[in-house]
Amino acid sequence: MQYVTSAAWNPLAARSYGVSMVTSPIRPAVADDAPEILELIQALAGYENEADSVKVTEDRLREQLFGENPAVFAFVAEAEGGTGRRIDGVAIWFLNFSTWEGEHGIYLEDLFVRPERRGSGLGKQLLRTLAATALDRGYRRVEWSVLTWNEPSIQFYESLGAEPMDGWQTYRLDGRALRDFGAA
Repeated sequence: MQYVTSAAWNPLAARSYGVSMVTSPIRPAVADDAPEILELIQALAGYENEADSVKVTEDRLREQLFGENPAVFAFVAEAEGGTGRRIDGVAIWFLNFSTWEGEHGIYLEDLFVRPERRGSGLGKQLLRTLAATALDRGYRRVEWSVLTWNEPSIQFYESLGAEPMDGWQTYRLDGRALRDFGAA
């Protein structure tokens, strides 16, 4: 299988996403980033008290993000100085769709910044990159979920102007329930 090893898949690759508050460049992820993206996914799972729940492998992540027709994408924040030798943050996302608006949006699956870089503006820079991507492509919204106990993240999101969706609750079918229901 061929993997994208540059930002060629992304029509916004040439755009600069710099924000003066931090010096870390934000860029579309490339296949060589897969090991560090996986490391950050594992760190996020640990933060969410779900360290044993990560099943994705580096190969599967590479296939999903950089295969022939990827449906999931990522922006990464390089370490200060932009050496490209370490990734300090990641935003993993995919498209969703509003039937009422008739427009796509972005669903942010994971946003993670290394603990030592939190408070530097890096998370804000990653989210601003997603917002700019949505605007540039004519999408209507950027959405995500946050654990109800994660008060630092909730405060951060609300400081950006994001609002919780009152009256909505997330449901999921997976594992045995999915197999039982889907096989019936």
